[in-house]
Amino acid sequence: MEKKVKNVLGTDLESCCCSPMTGFLRNGYCDTNAMDYGTHIACALITNEFLNFTRLKGNDLTTPITECEFPGLKAGDKWCLCILRWKEAYEAGVAPPLKLEATHEKALEYVPKLILEKFRTKK
Repeated sequence: MEKKVKNVLGTDLESCCCSPMTGFLRNGYCDTNAMDYGTHIACALITNEFLNFTRLKGNDLTTPITECEFPGLKAGDKWCLCILRWKEAYEAGVAPPLKLEATHEKALEYVPKLILEKFRTKK
């Protein structure tokens, strides 16, 4: 039997979003594997502040890239972000809210649970 993936709350990992379809594996979950060098495990509710921040860091998330099945994001979308980019945004004061039920437990290796809980969203 396959082990269930857990979230940062210690319960089964929930879906982040299927519209747009997110996740490194494009299955709606912020799950990860050895091929996921960016560690896309933080289920975030995207904000304009974060989009501007990451664009200035060289990663424009608003422009679609069809060959990668990337639709381009807008404020209000949910998306599995790289945990280190989320942490960088946190340190800059522009981290987007997180759906902790859909944020992979591996995020705790990068960011303390108390910090993640401050950004919890129910959406």
